[in-house]
Amino acid sequence: MADQTPQPTYNPREIEAKWQQRWSDARVFESEADPSKPKYYVLEMLPYPSGTLHMGHMRNYTIGDVVSRVKRMRGFNVLHPMGYDSFGLPAENAAIKNHTHPRTWTNNNIAEFQRAFHRFGFGYDWRREISTCEPEYYRWNQWFFLRMLEHGLAYRKKSRVNWCPKCCTVLANEQVINGFCWRHEDTQVEVRELEQWFLKITHYAEQLLDDLQLLESTWPERVITMQRNWIGKSTGARVNFAVSDVDGAGSIEIFTTRIDTIYGASAIILAPTHPLVAVLLKDSPVRAEAESKLGEIRKMSVKAEDLATAEKQGFFTGRHAVNPFNNAQIPIWVGNFVLMEYGTGAIMAVPAHDERDFEFAMKYHLPKPVVVIPEVAPNSAKEMAKAEHAEKEVPPLVATEAFTEFGVSVNSGPYSGTESAAAIDKMASDAQAQGFGKKETVFRLRDWGISRQRYWGTPIPVIYCPKDGMVAVPDKDLPVLLPAHPKLTGEGESPLAATPEFVNTTCPKCGGPARRETDTMDTFVDSSWYFYRYCDPHNSEAPFDKVKAKYWFPIDQYIGGITHAILHLLYSRFWCKVMRDLGLVDHAEPIQRLFTQGMVQKGGITMSKSRGNVVGAEEMAEKYGADTGRLYTLFAAPPEKDLEWSEESIEGAWRFLHRVFRLVAKHAPALRSFPGNANLPSGGFYDATAQTPLTQPEQSLQRKTHQTLRRVTQDFETRWHFNSAIALIMKLTNEIYAAEPLELNIRPEIRREALEKLILMLAPMTPHLSEELWEMLGHTEGLWTVSWPRYSEELARENEVEIPVQVNGRLRGRVKVTAGAAQEEVVALAQAEPSVAPHLSSKHIKKIIFVADKLVNLVAQ
Repeated sequence: MADQTPQPTYNPREIEAKWQQRWSDARVFESEADPSKPKYYVLEMLPYPSGTLHMGHMRNYTIGDVVSRVKRMRGFNVLHPMGYDSFGLPAENAAIKNHTHPRTWTNNNIAEFQRAFHRFGFGYDWRREISTCEPEYYRWNQWFFLRMLEHGLAYRKKSRVNWCPKCCTVLANEQVINGFCWRHEDTQVEVRELEQWFLKITHYAEQLLDDLQLLESTWPERVITMQRNWIGKSTGARVNFAVSDVDGAGSIEIFTTRIDTIYGASAIILAPTHPLVAVLLKDSPVRAEAESKLGEIRKMSVKAEDLATAEKQGFFTGRHAVNPFNNAQIPIWVGNFVLMEYGTGAIMAVPAHDERDFEFAMKYHLPKPVVVIPEVAPNSAKEMAKAEHAEKEVPPLVATEAFTEFGVSVNSGPYSGTESAAAIDKMASDAQAQGFGKKETVFRLRDWGISRQRYWGTPIPVIYCPKDGMVAVPDKDLPVLLPAHPKLTGEGESPLAATPEFVNTTCPKCGGPARRETDTMDTFVDSSWYFYRYCDPHNSEAPFDKVKAKYWFPIDQYIGGITHAILHLLYSRFWCKVMRDLGLVDHAEPIQRLFTQGMVQKGGITMSKSRGNVVGAEEMAEKYGADTGRLYTLFAAPPEKDLEWSEESIEGAWRFLHRVFRLVAKHAPALRSFPGNANLPSGGFYDATAQTPLTQPEQSLQRKTHQTLRRVTQDFETRWHFNSAIALIMKLTNEIYAAEPLELNIRPEIRREALEKLILMLAPMTPHLSEELWEMLGHTEGLWTVSWPRYSEELARENEVEIPVQVNGRLRGRVKVTAGAAQEEVVALAQAEPSVAPHLSSKHIKKIIFVADKLVNLVAQ
């Protein structure tokens, strides 16, 4: 009589809560440094707790969780922590808007994140959780700052900054939208000169560039390129152009990588904030008009990354400079696309050989003389050079577009006819020998301005004393705490400057009245070293224990969006080198491997709360189950590609998991009572050689099981093709269903092996369901105790393979042979194959090219 016991149903909410509690009780995801075990440190980028999590966020964390679970099953001691990048202006803005304290708003959001992370079963070591807004953390930001101050890596200077007059704070370039403040769309951003704190990242520019070589095989190529371009090493020359019509003005220094184009310079263009501008405009014949335009340009804010595309604006100062190579008088202009922070704050404009200069020249009708032409040109460069030397007239060349490549110099005096590379070297050497220039290497990278005029950030640990000047806060007085009850309005002066109990203090040196620094640190400081704190999160004596960091570092796998490819990663690399020089670490790079995941989109637009197109993570988990959400984000697209959200597709994932549940639930009772396979070693497989030979359906299912496991193992270990791995698992599930009724067609050992391997392959991706199914099969130990399953190459091998047959390299037919068949057998079958035989008629086989199970090529004559 058939078993009438009703089968259990798949209830994700109950199953997921059950196993999350068991993982917590068993402390499954906790790890400690253990030199006797191989370690694996996997980390997703530190999230900012801005509110509820959506499925765009969850894709990143799911990828990290799958990797961590696979590595545990592979025998690694895994560190997988989580924390929160919890300082920042958005929290302060939200607090002002909602009439609450930034800490309250932040901690409420953190609680939302924690609930979502637990709901999805992410395997974090929660003992190591950090929040950067806590004094226990930001104390060490201050400690690092003081060490940098001692070593000359932290300093204060006047700097040109973006200033919102309504916020009364400095804005990062990213917070300036079309010249307006990102949160006050009616407030135009001003450019001001302010005293700011900087970290001397340029001290490590060469190292930051050179050490990218260490990452070339393990970081995405485009991230390496973006970092290399941001650092921007340029080898060229500095050249001085003497001001010819203003007494005492001296000279203007420019840096150029293309000194070979200097004969084509038609203007000198200064940054609006260049100190010489005021000198040049004094008594200038165009002073009134120029000063008016200067005021307009100085109000503009052009981002460095937008220089190429920003509309070019400028004005003539009424003054001239002398080109030291040919004594030509050239006009001095001011342009909005020249920044004081880059190079010397002045450029020579060579319109014929620079696209930005060409655009500027077209707008303001500047000359565009050509001084470099392609090596292959209608008029030979050598002929032009010969004509110049013989004092013959050279045909004038005027650019109709910018030619920016290397070529041959023309109309360049004694350098005409010289190839660009040689001209650059010769002209730079001559400028140095004659005293008006020198060879030099420069970097685009600029020092990191960390001053922010806001409350919700790390206070800068410096005191100003009327007697002793600037004094560092002693280590024993750290942390310098934020005041508990600031007055936050979003307008007026810095909140800290308006808080007397914070500002007023005593000097550590003389004990007299003094004033605290009221700027706070850029939040990139918080995220530049946080992953070291995870190694030792409760240390009250140091940022972290050096021995623990030595065990866990470098990070084996870092996962995050491409949006952080430059600043976050660059600052993290800089911080590592500072720590190395302080003796805290002994490695040069903190991150061994980097993976940048694609974005989740809805309606073709990246999922974002501000765009109103989010799918809430907890809402989705309630409807379909967390495992369904996890599986869908992994299956819908390769992890490095963008994913278009589809409700229909997620229902497909939900139906698949129900199908797997029903399959295991149906056969589990019979398999639980079968002792043979239950005693197999963990991850082992059924060996048919010692038993009754397998039937054809049994052989087919076992072979498919081992083939699937082989491919999935490769996808997890080498390629991260989670989507293709899931497709293979789905196909195996179909194969098992196709063998139904299993109890009649497949012996219990083979059934159990197929189902167990199916469950183990799903375990990293759908851990809750997999644990439940594993328990259904009679296992009393959780999957966290089980190793990744082994596959057999022999069992995965096909019984029969189809081999292409070539004659003289051309495909003439195919033959089916037993897998592993010897050459003689394959050649005999190939010669007898009707489609092949005519091509061998009356010919002698001179050579046989044979690749077992792959190819046979008969070379005949």
